[in-house]
Amino acid sequence: MQRAVGVTAAELLRFVWLTNRFSLDPPNVYRHVEPDIPVIIAFWHGQHLMMPFLKLKRYSARVLISRHRDGEINAIAAERLNVGTVRGSGDHGTAFHRKGGVGAFKMMLRTLEENINMALTADVPKVARKAGLGIIMLARESGRPILPVAIATSRFKRLNNWDRTVIHLPFGRGVIAAGEIVWVPPDADSETMQTLRAQLEERLNEVTSRAYRLVGRDEGLHA
Repeated sequence: MQRAVGVTAAELLRFVWLTNRFSLDPPNVYRHVEPDIPVIIAFWHGQHLMMPFLKLKRYSARVLISRHRDGEINAIAAERLNVGTVRGSGDHGTAFHRKGGVGAFKMMLRTLEENINMALTADVPKVARKAGLGIIMLARESGRPILPVAIATSRFKRLNNWDRTVIHLPFGRGVIAAGEIVWVPPDADSETMQTLRAQLEERLNEVTSRAYRLVGRDEGLHA
């Protein structure tokens, strides 16, 4: 049942991708980012469904997906769309070990060492639009930069759940937008990491708002 749902979800997302006219902002984003590959691709929870289409065929990528039941469906869908997966939680709080966070963190480091881009949501689990320190730690330990991204479509529905998940709809316009890269020094102390965490949060909010403006829509967070 999980496999059937995952495959169906992947094909529905592919249909949305094929029936929307997508553009890039900035237009040369791939050429601009290429010298820094592999990068850590950051996006907000609830904005994740179209992210597999960010990957061009010549770039390898994996995405962090949790181990819970819905995560299994997401993993099947991602792999159907040719994106590898790392299973575990990005939570660096009390549930870090229980949710496979340590193993996932090591696998993400290994992914970047293998010259493969690593994608993950930046939010603190169950706290939408608040960047956590986990992704900053990954950037510090790997030496790789964080690229804030957002994908928006002109036609969508937003669910009334904790992360206000966006369900993209076909037959409209879409944009893949990228923000300014965030670098974390290898010797960053706690204060520096908090500063960079806030900077990433600001840049993710900016790029997400910009993506929706470019398709002529308000984010609709309060709708």
